[in-house]
Amino acid sequence: MKAELVSIGDEILIGQILNTNSVFLAKELNNIGVEIAQITSISDQKEIIKKALDEARNRADIIIMTGGLGPTSDDVTKHALCEYFDDHLVKNDNVLEHIENIFRKYVSTPISDMNREQANLPSKAKILHNQFGTAAGMWFINQAKVFISLPGVPYEMEALVKKEVLPKIQEQFVLPALYHKTILTYGLGESVIAGRIADWEKNLPESIKLAYLPSLGRVRLRLSSKGAVLDTLKKQVDEQIEKVIPSIQDIYFGTEEDQSIEFLIADKLKRLGNTLSCAESCTGGAIATKFTSHPGASSFFLGSAVTYAVDSKTSILGVERSIIDQYGEVSGPVASAMALGAQKKYKSDFALATTGNAGPTKGDMGQEVGTVFIGLASPEGVESLQFNMGNNRTRVINKTVNQAFEILYRALF
Repeated sequence: MKAELVSIGDEILIGQILNTNSVFLAKELNNIGVEIAQITSISDQKEIIKKALDEARNRADIIIMTGGLGPTSDDVTKHALCEYFDDHLVKNDNVLEHIENIFRKYVSTPISDMNREQANLPSKAKILHNQFGTAAGMWFINQAKVFISLPGVPYEMEALVKKEVLPKIQEQFVLPALYHKTILTYGLGESVIAGRIADWEKNLPESIKLAYLPSLGRVRLRLSSKGAVLDTLKKQVDEQIEKVIPSIQDIYFGTEEDQSIEFLIADKLKRLGNTLSCAESCTGGAIATKFTSHPGASSFFLGSAVTYAVDSKTSILGVERSIIDQYGEVSGPVASAMALGAQKKYKSDFALATTGNAGPTKGDMGQEVGTVFIGLASPEGVESLQFNMGNNRTRVINKTVNQAFEILYRALF
């Protein structure tokens, strides 16, 4: 069973927004055994939409469109669908009542005729209730192909997918089992890892496919399998993971489907009854953001100071100016002092600190672009480690975040 995802909107084509909807849909569909044949982004034009539908039906059994369902004149998806399916718009009283109720409860401006027109929907469509918005979802069946149109607003689309779309797909189609499991590794590049596991990879069963997914400071190894019985697939993949772990034990950090590395750290800190704080310079709060994205972070994460300027390092963290003058803002002694300062300020058991030169030019003390120091204060003392994270600013920042997680993980486990 294959699906094609069609994202409608000029804002995607000009790079104004990221196409996160397709990422979400691909993952959710894959989880229930639907493969993605293609992902397409197109403009808000009726002829282009109709052409995309014609092409997609030749590749896939299910075509899911997102976007183009708003109240303004540039949202033409439902009109294109009417032309494509030789249909017409009719007023849906239930949808109209829902729209008017949203305006009564949550919108300060009066409802307009333009908003009410969103209740005019193709007569041949099964209507999918959008509890969070005014643009209803639509489900068409045409010559054994399923066409689904969803709003482009991510939280509206996601709720519709989970509550309406996925259950209906599972009811209508007999789906195969698909199983993916991804090994997380930190600290080595993909070519080195490939050399280590070459014999294991060569002996993988034909039913299991391996993909290398490198990113900044880490490599993910994804094993995928497809078959009739999910439990059998899980057993086969898990057996292969157990076989490869001894070859990568020093860089192995669990599996992505279980937890992210920051989740593992958070869980360990909570079980130990320990706390954490951060002092971030070159990472600008990115480490704190990762931790606080998980519910319940306040039980172990006490706070973070983004001390980008020299004065903030001295006034907020208590880093002595003489240390900065002697060693430079990007240095091991400063990273250690920042970690100790955060540990003291927040009264935490552990504290992470980052300071580095993310570019684009050399630092005041001649530090090369990509030079980063990460400090870790713990109940046993403080240490700092030096790294070179490359010459791209985004790469430096993200790789530093990943490296900081690795350092803290090793200290805890």
